[in-house]
Amino acid sequence: MQKYVIISNDIRNRILNGEYVANQQIPFEKDLCVLYDASKMTVKKALDMLVAEGLIIKRRGSGTFVKDLSPEAIERIALANQFRGTTALYADKKVYSKVLNFSVERVPELAANKLNIAGDSFVYNICRVRFVDDKPTVMEKIYMPIELIPNIKEKNIKGSIYGYIKDDLHLNIQSAHRTIIVRKATDFEAEELGLEKGDPVAVAEQVGYLDTGAAFEFSTSVHRYDNFSAEFVLTRN
Repeated sequence: MQKYVIISNDIRNRILNGEYVANQQIPFEKDLCVLYDASKMTVKKALDMLVAEGLIIKRRGSGTFVKDLSPEAIERIALANQFRGTTALYADKKVYSKVLNFSVERVPELAANKLNIAGDSFVYNICRVRFVDDKPTVMEKIYMPIELIPNIKEKNIKGSIYGYIKDDLHLNIQSAHRTIIVRKATDFEAEELGLEKGDPVAVAEQVGYLDTGAAFEFSTSVHRYDNFSAEFVLTRN
């Protein structure tokens, strides 16, 4: 992942987490260069990304400030941030994957229904454990149609699949339907996630959609109980 993307991801996370609040001035570019050990051009490119997203504004002669966003805008940006994946959400940490399965197979019936594709279609069957700073954090089971998301390689599975979709395929991820439940971990899940048998896990089932309306992902993510949170923005009409 390019350095300016890592920087923009980290600043974005700080804003969404409330470390940088509305109307607050963020550090000057020269200070960000020191903080991230990056060139002025790299930092400027990162900030320009956040300006384009509507998260920050530059005031001539004053510096760069967090924009005072509406709840609807925060919800939109928070949702978009989720689709940058674990690598982006933990921009300041080491993120990698242990690949448990990576194969191509005829789509299972449930996945065919969720993805709205024909029963004789083929999909990637991906199972991996995501590590953050060497700690297992989430186990992901993913089905993706090969016709829609072609040429995935093992290096993409070990890294960022969403990054591959956005940066290499130039496809835009727009939305998802997600259901979250809490249950006890299976013995296999507990072993892979470093939990005790019977520990609770949060399970998120998700269907992701491109901006074309096509479903590109049916996934089930099993999260450690001590490293999962779900944030919702509620508005009243």
